[in-house]
Amino acid sequence: MEDFTIAPEEEEKILKNVFSSLEPLKLKVLSSKAKKRAVIYKKIAGQFEKGKKYTELEVNGILKQIYPEDHSTLRRGLIDLGYLARMSDGSVYWLKEND
Repeated sequence: MEDFTIAPEEEEKILKNVFSSLEPLKLKVLSSKAKKRAVIYKKIAGQFEKGKKYTELEVNGILKQIYPEDHSTLRRGLIDLGYLARMSDGSVYWLKEND
């Protein structure tokens, strides 16, 4: 995970701009800016339970509810940024613990 220092006020502003709803979580736009993406993926990672194992189908189901336009990009981003881990065959996913 990239380490950005983001003030709570700035994080709140980003969330309001990119999500149409926070409850349930609905993403309007996936920003190309790294800082905004960090805030987006952190928020999305919060939809997964610590210690729970997920199938790819379950992960896709959660992400499709958040951003139906491109759930695959969200899944890859969560893995690439270190929020989710998966078995090498993609059969099981889980929320990574913070170090």
